[in-house]
Amino acid sequence: MADEKNRIEFTKEMKKEYTILTPNMAPIHFELIKNVLRSFGYKVELLRTSGREIVDEGLKYVHNDTCYPALLSIGQLMHALHSGKYDLHKVALVMTQTGGGCRASNYIHLLRKALKKDGLDFIPVISINLSGLESNSGFKITLPLIRRALAALSYGDLLMLLKNQTKPYEVEKGQSDKLVEQWVLTLTGLFEQGKAFTQREVKVYFDQIAQSFAEIPVKKTEKIKVGVVGEIYVKYSPLANNDLENFLFEQGCEVMVPGILGFMIFKVDNRLEDIRLYGGNAAKKQLCTVLKWYFTKYESDLIESVKKYPQFTAPAPYTHLKKLAGEVIGYGCKMGEGWLLTAEMMELIESGYQNVVCTQPFGCLPNHIVGKGMIRKVREVQPQANIVPIDYDPSATKVNQENRIKLMLAVAQDQRQTEEKRAV
Repeated sequence: MADEKNRIEFTKEMKKEYTILTPNMAPIHFELIKNVLRSFGYKVELLRTSGREIVDEGLKYVHNDTCYPALLSIGQLMHALHSGKYDLHKVALVMTQTGGGCRASNYIHLLRKALKKDGLDFIPVISINLSGLESNSGFKITLPLIRRALAALSYGDLLMLLKNQTKPYEVEKGQSDKLVEQWVLTLTGLFEQGKAFTQREVKVYFDQIAQSFAEIPVKKTEKIKVGVVGEIYVKYSPLANNDLENFLFEQGCEVMVPGILGFMIFKVDNRLEDIRLYGGNAAKKQLCTVLKWYFTKYESDLIESVKKYPQFTAPAPYTHLKKLAGEVIGYGCKMGEGWLLTAEMMELIESGYQNVVCTQPFGCLPNHIVGKGMIRKVREVQPQANIVPIDYDPSATKVNQENRIKLMLAVAQDQRQTEEKRAV
C-alpha cells in the first residue's frame, strides 16, 4: 500500500511531452506494439541496447538471485536513463506486471526501488496489466488499443515463423530480414489509418504475408531442425539468450520458436480451468470464453495461411498442444509457462524439430519443473527427442552455453547419419 501511495502517476499532461521507454523482449512483436502505441499518441521508444554492460547495470539494483528477466529489463531501463540521451524530467518507464504466482509481479516494485536508490524516484513507472493492479490517467488500455495490439502480436508470430523457416535457405542473404522490415512498416502505416486489425482484415494480410515469404528464392538443403522453448522472456529476447536464434543460424540450423498467441490462449484457458474446478464469477467466465474464442480465431487463420504453402511447417493448434500435455503432466501445473512449455517441446518434436533448446533463467522454479524436470518423461513418450536445457543468469558464460548447444547439435548429426545408414 505504501508503494501505491508514494508512486508517481503518469498523467494526461505527461502524455503530450514525456518519452516512454520500454525494455525489449520479442524484437518483431514489440516493434509492432511500439508503433501501435505511437498511433495512439504515446511517445514510445523501444530499447535495443545489449551487451554485458546491461547485465552489470542490472546487478547494481537487482540481486543476482532474483529473476534474470527482471535484472535485464531493469538494467536496460537504468542504462538508458544514465546514457545522457534523455531529459530525466520528461521521461517515463513502462513494464508489464502479471499478477499471480510469477516473480514478474514484483518487477514494478524492483524498478521503483532502483529509481529510488539513484534519486530518480520522480520518474513515473507505468504498469501494463489486465488485473487492475495499478492505473494511470495518462495511459489507458482501451478496447481499440487492445484490438490493435492483439493483431500486432499475431502478425509478429507469423513474421517470426516464416522468417525462421526461410532465412536458412534464402539464395540472396538477408532477404527474409528485409521482408520483415517491409511488413513492419506496411502494417504500421495501416494501423495509423485504422486498418489491418479486424479479424477479417488480419486474415487477408496473413495470406499476403505468407505469399510474400513463399516467393523468396530459396535453395533447399539438409539442415538440422532446432526448436526453442522456455521462459517467455529468455525464449524470445536476444539480450537474454545471447542472440540464440542467430547463433543457431550460424551453425547451419533451421529454427522454430513457438509464438506468443499460444501463450495468450493458455493464460485465458487457465482462468476457465480454475472456474471449472473451483467455481467463479459468471461474468468472468463469459469474458474469458469470448477472449479464448477471439485468440483462437487468430490462431486458426494463421495456421490456415501457412498451410497454403507446403514448404512451410505450420504450428499445431492450442487444442492439440493441450492434448499432448495431458499425456505427461496435469493441467493444474500452470505457474510460469506451466504445462504449455512441456507441450511445446512435444509438439516441436512431433513436427520434425526433435532437437530442442530449453531456455530458462537460473532459479526460475516453475520452468525448471515443466522444462528440465519433464525431459525424461518426454523422452519416454518421444524417444527421438534430443533436448538440452540451458540456464541463463549473470554468471553463466556464453561460451559454456554455446558449447552445450554444439554438443546437442553433434548428437543430432550422429542421429541423422545413423538414420541415413538404416535407410540404405
